[in-house]
Amino acid sequence: MNTNILLTSFDTWQPHQNSNSSDDLLATIAQIKTLPYSMTFLRKLPVDFQEAPILAIAKINQLQPDTIICCGMSEKAQQLTLESCACCDRHILKTAVNLEHLIADLSTIQISNDAGKFVCEALYYAVLKHLVDFRLSTKCIFVHVPILTSENADKIVADFLLILNRLP
Repeated sequence: MNTNILLTSFDTWQPHQNSNSSDDLLATIAQIKTLPYSMTFLRKLPVDFQEAPILAIAKINQLQPDTIICCGMSEKAQQLTLESCACCDRHILKTAVNLEHLIADLSTIQISNDAGKFVCEALYYAVLKHLVDFRLSTKCIFVHVPILTSENADKIVADFLLILNRLP
């Protein structure tokens, strides 16, 4: 059985940003033709609290993926960061994926308990809530991606591929 994975990224939201590192990462991943998964990319979601979740959930309903990996940019991060949960009005939803097990021997990836109180968290919360509300067994994680540079890009891509290969 072929695992069906939905990957999302965001567009830029500040004038100084030439690109969004989450989208840059997915553009690189999309070029790799040897991965044993059926991957669908929902790239450059608008940085909008209502529109991004609506578009993502519509794609989830259409595709019915086995796994969802939502990605967003963190200009402050130095490495990939997996978000354990998302909050909305003091209500917290946690990913069903065991993140500690997922990255057990990967010292260059960290886990965060704060998805950032911005559109990334709004998207993650909406997707997790959708999965809970409709009792879907779909795996879902959110990955914050640091700014990609010539010094870190290869390592970030390699780390993301490790996560991608461990999830399904």
